[in-house]
Amino acid sequence: MGSGFRLARIAGIDVFVDWSLLIIFFLITFSLGAGVFPAWHPDWGAGLAWGTALAAAVLFFASVLAHEMSHALVGRARGIVVRRITLFVFGGMAHMENEPRGWRAEFWMAIVGPLTSLALGAIFVLLAQLFAGVVELDPEDPQRAMAQVGPLPTLLLWLGPINILLGLFNLVPGFPLDGGRVLRAVLWGTTGNFRRATLWASRGGQGFAWLLIAAGFAMILGLRVPVFGSGFVGGIWLAFIGWFLNNAALMSYRQVLVREALADVPVERLMKTDVIRVEPDISLSRLVDEHLLRSDQRAFPVIEGGRFVGLACLQDIRKRPREEWDRTTVRDVMTPVAELTPVAPDQEAAEALATLSRLDVNQLPVLAGGELRGLLRREDILRWLSVYGGDEVAGTS
Repeated sequence: MGSGFRLARIAGIDVFVDWSLLIIFFLITFSLGAGVFPAWHPDWGAGLAWGTALAAAVLFFASVLAHEMSHALVGRARGIVVRRITLFVFGGMAHMENEPRGWRAEFWMAIVGPLTSLALGAIFVLLAQLFAGVVELDPEDPQRAMAQVGPLPTLLLWLGPINILLGLFNLVPGFPLDGGRVLRAVLWGTTGNFRRATLWASRGGQGFAWLLIAAGFAMILGLRVPVFGSGFVGGIWLAFIGWFLNNAALMSYRQVLVREALADVPVERLMKTDVIRVEPDISLSRLVDEHLLRSDQRAFPVIEGGRFVGLACLQDIRKRPREEWDRTTVRDVMTPVAELTPVAPDQEAAEALATLSRLDVNQLPVLAGGELRGLLRREDILRWLSVYGGDEVAGTS
């Protein structure tokens, strides 16, 4: 699943937090607690400033979660499978296990996220006005107006604009941002060609990414960029975000090519059938010496009484100290069949590849009527793509 932890399960969707989120969480809390809020409220004590900053960071990521949940729920209503959301350093991602069935599903799933952020921003601003009452705003000295309001309106007045900016940023028509997905949906509906629409939207995303990179380097060199300002640290971050978006745009298009290449290919065409099978009561030493070191196989189906009962993998062996291998059996380390996610021989390889990615594993057992037919390995899929997928698809492997 990557580095991180599971935070919650909401409406049947698992919410994961990547450890990289702690970086931006710390930066937001620090910048608000040490800089923004003390500047707005010189009379605040350190405890009040840092407490409000911590609440702002928590509520900001709750807003990001609401943004992603809106994608997931609308997508699910439109036939798109979303079982997991990940919050990470650049915001969040609703993981789609299949592409939209039509351009309308893509459009509504994409547009609802920015609309949610814009709506949250407007609500926060209205609530701030409700709690703050009448505030005398001097355009020449806006900090004087902020000094008139308490902690709650201050918190809301920061959350409102930041959510509006988040919504507007995501509406930029560059894939894989939400605006890029909206653009792809419109192009898909206009041309009727999903692949071409993805290519054009991806190029739009790359163009926007390179603009961010160029702006970031300009800031590093001391130039003032409209909206973003200037500064070495800000420029580094902007260039880094641009680099991330450029890679994401490229990979998103290549993923579409991979899905298309595998769309009509059954698992049985790619699976490995001549796999070494082992019994559950042999020692790990025998498994390593007799099988692991003498083949390129890294996962071994475990058979007992003619039945498939589990899978023993290299990483399972590594969890046990070398000195315990003689007295540890395969049964002790294998993953039981009840905990595995099998695929069927007639299942599409594209769907199986999505399962491999979702589970973050390198192989899946192939079962038919409870009987083991073979193993589908990630390396076999990549080998097939390198031969039959064409130059663009081969570049993903």
